[in-house]
Amino acid sequence: MNKDKIFEIISDWNFWFKPLPKTYRREFYEDEIAKKSKAGEVIVIKGVRRSGKSTLLVNEIKRLVANGTDVKNILFVNFEDQRFRMFDEKTLLEDIKNVYLEYIKPTGDLVIMLDEVQNVAGWEQWVLKEYELSNNHLYVTGSNSHLLGAEFGTALSGRYLDIEVFPLSFKEYLGFNGITINSKAELLHNKMILQQHFNSYMRYGGFPKTVLQDDEALKKDTMKSYYDSILLKDIVARYKLKNYQVLNELALFLLSNNATINAYNKLKNNFSSSFDTIRDYVEYLRNSYMILSIPKFDYSLKKQIANPQKFYAIDTGFSNVVSFNISQKIGANLENIVFLELKRRGKEIYYYKTEKGKEVDFLIQNENITELIQVSVTLENEETRHRELRVFSEASKELRGEIRAMIITFDSSEVIEYDGYKIEIINVLDFILKV
Repeated sequence: MNKDKIFEIISDWNFWFKPLPKTYRREFYEDEIAKKSKAGEVIVIKGVRRSGKSTLLVNEIKRLVANGTDVKNILFVNFEDQRFRMFDEKTLLEDIKNVYLEYIKPTGDLVIMLDEVQNVAGWEQWVLKEYELSNNHLYVTGSNSHLLGAEFGTALSGRYLDIEVFPLSFKEYLGFNGITINSKAELLHNKMILQQHFNSYMRYGGFPKTVLQDDEALKKDTMKSYYDSILLKDIVARYKLKNYQVLNELALFLLSNNATINAYNKLKNNFSSSFDTIRDYVEYLRNSYMILSIPKFDYSLKKQIANPQKFYAIDTGFSNVVSFNISQKIGANLENIVFLELKRRGKEIYYYKTEKGKEVDFLIQNENITELIQVSVTLENEETRHRELRVFSEASKELRGEIRAMIITFDSSEVIEYDGYKIEIINVLDFILKV
């Protein structure tokens, strides 16, 4: 072990001898991290690559330092740093900690932050050991939804708290662009510029780096590099796949056909692959957060599992960068953005199909009410309006309990009645900004 080299690497990522950098705040996630850190459990931050997890750790360091923690008591380790590959992976975590203790000599309890920890084999055992044998505060981040392996999850059952991070919401996107909307009056006053920003958000998505880039070609190149990194680092390398072509074609298909229902058998036929291969590859894409999916709602759990799933992109920028005829995808991208907003709000989401085969984009079950949500670019066309409204009537007669029906659109917000049911028409900016 070359202790000096290890220290050089970890020193580059820490703030023992340099000021903390300027960063953008993400209040929702930062408040969640601060609240959950008080419990003394392992904080697990999961989300797609480049969604801002590292910055959230830096902002947590700022909070801790502001509240009196000595910055030398905080160890931040970024395992994306390729220089760590020259060391023995089996002892790397312990070696890093020992070098840090020897060179910095912190006193008192430590804060240990392990960024993109899935890059280190056996990290679970080390974190378990630290949790059981020390009073140190532990934070880990990773770009895989199965970050908590079976052993780690079982051993720490009830002893970890996780936070799922998404690319920027539209409200966060506005904040990155210096715009704050706190009231309905401000929304209406700024509606034209907000619509322009929303069009850009829908086209290029909400990855923090691309939001801060002005050049459109650079935005596209950045998105393509993210796409390649996820496929190669988070899937091909992690699962030791040999058939990159099928994986790539499947990813391109699902991203460019976002907000679409697809069955494994259909995908199997499209790519001339086995059912098991397609099922596994879809799962890998989901684990990496590149795509997300929702099941069809059914009162029978068995039928719910057997039915095809509906797939969405983690970010519309991803979907657009691999698609042709983006102008024809406005409806799908609008639905994708609404889906991601519902996910951020912690909703358990399904799609629904009536007995006559009409699709409801989203069904959300709350304690005493079922929400039905349709997404439509506009209802100005009478045929479209009637089609979108009629599905609520059919679904409401089939489902149990009280129903709340809404259509999210670019049109003005209003409340109407159709076939005896009250239906809310909600402008997407009203919905997404919640003012």
